[in-house]
Order: sequence, then C-alpha cells, then structure tokens
Amino acid sequence: MRIPLLDLSEQYLALSDGIRAATDEVLASQRFIIGQKLAEFEKATAQYCSVPYAIGVSSGTDALLAVLMALEIGPGDAVITTAYSFFATGGCIARVGATPVFIDIDPDTYNISPTALKSYIDEHCHRVEGKLLNENRQTICALVPVHLFGLCCEMIEIRHVAREHNLLLIEDAAQAIGADCPLDGGSAKAGTMGDAGCFSFYPSKNLGAAGDAGMVVCQNEQFANRMRMCRQHGMEAHYQHQFIGGNFRLDELQAAILKVKLPYLDGWSAARREAAKFYTNEFRRVGLDEKIKLPVEPYGESGLRNHHIYHQYVIRSPRRDELREHLTEREIETAVYYPLALHEQPCFEYLGYKPGDFPEAESAARESLALPIYPEISREAQQYVVKCVAEFFE
Repeated sequence: MRIPLLDLSEQYLALSDGIRAATDEVLASQRFIIGQKLAEFEKATAQYCSVPYAIGVSSGTDALLAVLMALEIGPGDAVITTAYSFFATGGCIARVGATPVFIDIDPDTYNISPTALKSYIDEHCHRVEGKLLNENRQTICALVPVHLFGLCCEMIEIRHVAREHNLLLIEDAAQAIGADCPLDGGSAKAGTMGDAGCFSFYPSKNLGAAGDAGMVVCQNEQFANRMRMCRQHGMEAHYQHQFIGGNFRLDELQAAILKVKLPYLDGWSAARREAAKFYTNEFRRVGLDEKIKLPVEPYGESGLRNHHIYHQYVIRSPRRDELREHLTEREIETAVYYPLALHEQPCFEYLGYKPGDFPEAESAARESLALPIYPEISREAQQYVVKCVAEFFE
C-alpha cells in the first residue's frame, strides 16, 4: 500500500467547482494585483482570527521579512528566536542585517523553551538606558516564537518576557493558522498575541494556496498601513516611496482560491486531530509508546477546540534514519522536519555557535520523523503505517 505524506487530491475534488468559479472571476476581471478578491480574503482572515487587520503578502517567508523591515529592525539589532524551525525564521532576521539569537526548545513540544529564554536573558543580557543589550552590545529588540507543527508556544510566559524587557513580539505562525492558545484566563488564536503574526499558505499547509502566499495580521492600524506600504516597495501615493520595502504582494488568483478554502479550515484541522488521535491510540495499543516518542497535547484539557491542529504528526526515535528507510521500502512517505538545527546550518557559522549549545534542538533534528497525515487519510492507511512501524521494532 502506497501512503503519501500528504494528498490534496480529494480536497481539490470537493472544492473544484468553487475554485474554478472564483479563478474564472479573476480572469474575467483581468485584475490580478491588489484587487477585490484580496480585499475579501483579508477581511475574511481578519474575522477568522478576531483581529482588525490582515495584510496579504507573497509568502510566509515574505510575511516575516516584511514585518522585520516595517519595524525597521536591522544592523546592530539582535532578535531572539528558536533554534529549531524552518530556515526562513532565522534567515529573515539575518537578511535585514540583524543577528539571530537562538534559544533551545522544549523537548516535548518542539517549541521555544520559556525556561531557556529566561536563562539566556538573565545570564547574557543587561539593561543600559532602557535597552536590553547582549554580551556583544547588540540591542535585543524583538522575540520571534514559532508555533511549530500546529501547536502554540507557551505564550503566557513568552508574552510576560516580551513585556518585561520591552521586546517586540512577532509570531511565526506559518504552521499554525487557526490553532488556539490559552491566554490570561481566556484564549487567542495563533498569530494574534503579539505585535504581528505571520502565516504561510504554502500548498502543504492546513490552509494552502495553489502556490506561494502569506498573510500578516495585527491589532494596530498604523502598523497595518505601514505593512500595506511595505508590500509595495514602501509606496504610499503612486510612485512616492516613504521607505524601502519590497514586492511582497499576494496576487488575486491565490486570494480567490484561499477565500474559497477558508470556511473549511476548522473542519480540516479537526479531521487532522482525529487522525492524530487514531495514530496515538494505535501506537499505544501495540506498545510502541515505549519505543517511540509520540506528540503531546499540552492544552488538550483546556476546553479549546483547536488546541492542536497537527500540521504534522511527528514522532521521535534514536533510530530515526533506519526507521525511515524501513517505511520507505514499504511505500510509506515520511519527512524530516528538520535535519539540522538552525545553528548547525553552514550559513550561520559566523554566529559562533558550537555543537552541544542547544542539545534539545540537536536531538530533535536527529530523531524526529513526520508521518503521513491529512484530513482525508483513511484509517486503513494509518493502520498500515502503525503495522510497519511495529514491524521495525520487532
């Protein structure tokens, strides 16, 4: 039985009439950039996230890059983020000329560790004239937590750190649109708890476009206006550029497709959650929870519906590479997110980190393995995956 990591064909078949109608409208209008479909999708996304402003951009990477540019973060600044994420998280910080400062992760959630974050600030930073400086006398100006694999970070503690040290809080929610997070006696959605939230609509995401697409959400009108300028080269009035931005526009065709899909997002995330529950129960039933580390649900008893949206279902094993080869031979597609922690990437050698600096991130990079999961995956397919994993450990 061949089991793909992700299969979007059934999703498209169910929505194909609506998607074709929406794209035909765009083609008939011949308005492809900054038009009505984009405005409609931005409004729908803002309503979905319960924020006043949503600004469509060209990708999740560009969402983060544009936010950093709009906030004028650059040379002499340092930005704290996780050591374990997709490359763009650290890459965008470096691209604006700032210095990425990596922090280790919680081994259970894969998200940035609040304990490690506090320890770094206590041990390596000091305040001078109201600014938080690191040992290299760079200004720590922002914090970028990443809600990895569809699970929100511990935002109560992270927000407390950001407020205590007057840091901008930029959420990388590329993998977590719709995920709920306990917050100050209530809850909030991923991307809405800081100064800006960044989403990706890469095709494999829970809400995926037919190509690259992204979104920035925020609470502040002035910043929203600045973001709209930033995505058009810093332009306000026609051909009058107030600052240097970029070409970060979300096109009408992608906006039209995403607007058709958005109403189905919570249903798809619920189906992913049910698939994850089935995997976990089956692995436990056959005793594999003693041989592989299963995903955790720290907010599972919170009463929040989307406490985890399972963008990926990630297990861990010290024998990860052997297990992956075993599954590949049985036509089960898997993926490694991510084979290197960010500080291990060759392009970040200049930062001076050494092996062992972030042991939890390094361990996750060696041991983590994503199994097939998508809303329409059959229980038969999942049982086959569990059977093949069990065979490996016999």
